[in-house]
Amino acid sequence: MASARRRPKSEPSRAAWETAARAAIGDRANGGAMPLLADRPEAPDAAFLEGIGFPGEPPFTRGIHPTMYRGRLWTFRQYSGFGSAAATNRRFRFLLRGGQTGLSVAFDLPTQNGYDSDQARAQGEVGRCGVPIASLGDMRTLLAELPLGEVTVSMTINATAPILLPLFLAVGEEGGVDRRRLAGTVQNDILKEYIARGTYIYPPAPSMRLAVDVIEFATREMPNWNTISVSGYHMREAGATAAQEVAFTIANAIAYVRAVAARGLDVDAFLPRISFFFSADVHFLEEIAKFRAARRLWARTVRDVFGSKSGRSQQLRFHVQTAGSSLTAQQPELNVVRTTLEALSAVLGGGQSLHTNSLDEAIGLPTEASARLALRTQQILAEESGVASTVDPLGGAYAIEEATDRIEREADGYLGRIETMGGALVAVEKGFFAGEIAREAYRTAQAREAGRELVVGVNAFREGNSEFSLFPHEGGGVRGQRIGPAEEARQVARLRAWRRRRDAAATEGALRALERASAGSENVIPHVLRAVSAGATLGEIADVWRRQFGEQPPSTGY
Repeated sequence: MASARRRPKSEPSRAAWETAARAAIGDRANGGAMPLLADRPEAPDAAFLEGIGFPGEPPFTRGIHPTMYRGRLWTFRQYSGFGSAAATNRRFRFLLRGGQTGLSVAFDLPTQNGYDSDQARAQGEVGRCGVPIASLGDMRTLLAELPLGEVTVSMTINATAPILLPLFLAVGEEGGVDRRRLAGTVQNDILKEYIARGTYIYPPAPSMRLAVDVIEFATREMPNWNTISVSGYHMREAGATAAQEVAFTIANAIAYVRAVAARGLDVDAFLPRISFFFSADVHFLEEIAKFRAARRLWARTVRDVFGSKSGRSQQLRFHVQTAGSSLTAQQPELNVVRTTLEALSAVLGGGQSLHTNSLDEAIGLPTEASARLALRTQQILAEESGVASTVDPLGGAYAIEEATDRIEREADGYLGRIETMGGALVAVEKGFFAGEIAREAYRTAQAREAGRELVVGVNAFREGNSEFSLFPHEGGGVRGQRIGPAEEARQVARLRAWRRRRDAAATEGALRALERASAGSENVIPHVLRAVSAGATLGEIADVWRRQFGEQPPSTGY
């Protein structure tokens, strides 16, 4: 990268090369967002060198730790949850025995939307796409005999995060693990639910209040806990570009930071425990650049907008999940290849933890065999590929650096537009994020329909879709895991038995106290903790807030 090694570019030579190259390539000259050829800078001036820097130093373009994976590998964190708390607990133990180093909990839709398993709106969805957790008893079963003092636990939950975190905390302390030792993450990112996913309950303003209550409580009481995981993943799954994913995620993070700072907390007290969650999509090189651009943009934002003096506050720490939207039900064996490339981009991009999707997730819940293969994919990258031996191996590559600059520039432009509107909360209410993502999703759908963008096995190379499978069963193809109605009936019976056994008077008193606290401005999390410990269910607590705040109607589109 030293300037003595640089030669000025020859513009006539560049023009001649481009003419010849495009004549040879013809209609295939458009390679997407990445350039046909990336040139080195004419001279690596101070700004260029400062923008790249060294690993472990601001602006952290090359990674947040000086030695990255040579010092410590990323956390292997497979996302799991299905059927019942007991079944999910068995899967967690299976994954830990297989070498997983962190747990990640998927909750079913009733739990995400604040409904108990026996409520009418929950019927048919209990345990289908995650684990049902309606009571302290369910959480005890989910976490039974797991080493909570040794492994980190991530909970992908948003609208009901203010209930699930106290449930987790209660079980941890029952097992003798002090809340200050509990380590993990609660997603708690409600803004992206209005943008791209839809599992919100209350209007945006009270939902923000509850999210900030979680951040404030955990900052004061749980120093090893990541209080929020600001998610770009779901926006990318909905169709966002790499630059949109970075911009919209950071815009939401800015809104959370401002809301927490308004409570009187010093930014350097809580910023080190804000984490992020990104997708690793199929565009391999662009994804690597995206992670680098996000780190650099966040470091600059934290320094310039919030005045942070702490390097740790400026570090963008993030979890990565390979792209579910890239998985296909056609020739599902090919999903192994897609996931491997996506996981490799996450590693080369410097993520702190990683979930690799299973090959059968376009068909059903992952089986044990497919979950094991997904975990082994990470282990091969870590132990056999050699990519973890060098810190930021693609840093300085012309195409990567150019794409990093481009994504940062485009994301920064979006952030300027969002600030002009009045910030992320206003932009959410106006439908700006959803509209931008919808336009990009439509463009992609048109490109695939017209065959300009190829998906192997879907709109190209489709031969063998029906008869060929590396993982055959009766009838051929891949068999996904299914959750039947009997499992739901057993969960409903367990919940009703829980209500019969609890102290009804204590439960009712705790819910009344929570209602009074919710009507004021005090932090509600201690009241939720008392309520779940007294036996209150998730749905009962969510209903307190439904009465207090009302419900946000579903979006009808933008």
